Amino acid sequence: MRILVKIGGAQLEEAAPRAALARSLARAKAAGHELVVVHGGGNQIREVVRELGLEERYHAGLRVTDARTADVVTMVLAGLVNKELVLALETAGVSAAGISGADGGSFSVAKTTAAVDLGYVGTVVRVNRALVETLLEGAFTPVIATVAPLADGEAGASDHLYNVNADMAAGPLARTFECDALLFLTDVPGVLDGAKQRLATLSPARAARLRADGVITGGMLPKVEMALAALRELEGGLVKIAPAAGDDAVLQALQPDIGTRFVPDDAR
Repeated sequence: MRILVKIGGAQLEEAAPRAALARSLARAKAAGHELVVVHGGGNQIREVVRELGLEERYHAGLRVTDARTADVVTMVLAGLVNKELVLALETAGVSAAGISGADGGSFSVAKTTAAVDLGYVGTVVRVNRALVETLLEGAFTPVIATVAPLADGEAGASDHLYNVNADMAAGPLARTFECDALLFLTDVPGVLDGAKQRLATLSPARAARLRADGVITGGMLPKVEMALAALRELEGGLVKIAPAAGDDAVLQALQPDIGTRFVPDDAR
């Protein structure tokens, strides 16, 4: 099975959980799965931005990214966070290679439009699978930082790489790489219902009801929205939100009693 594993930046801040994640990826690879890893790093970006005294602004959960902040995003995501994760994987016995959208023209973006100008914030519009396939054929695990250039012909400034929300990038990347599963590993057991019980499955219609009832709120709301978007991209594939903790997190996330699987409304 080819699996795209999306890892939140919060799970990569400290050495111990980062090492545990690397071990879980190593065990999944040893079990015969092909892995593509996509990671975030919002907290790490925030820390460097504050240390540099740059202004922080957000709109609808997306960072407003001016030219200087775009450089910080590239430095942190494609540099520090990416290479720390690659090192953890190599230590766990997984041959890994860190890349971004710019490497091999792996993916490019259109400038994200919103009610305010978000600056260098992009949405994936083109994916080139050549480099990722080459790495997989060589038994390397691609570790992808979600910064990317502006696609040819797209309107916007092309002098910096664009910041791409990793959750939003996961779906189109998984589709183009022909992944069988997309796992969003995070710090929760899954999506919870009104009684705080884990939902084994979640359809778009039920998600809409839970949102309207105020059950899905806060930080879980964008996670659910991105998972539902990924479900549309990965037709017939496995899409789950599952816990990142533990040396077997990836293999456990494939089991029906772990996490929340997203299913279409007509699923039986």
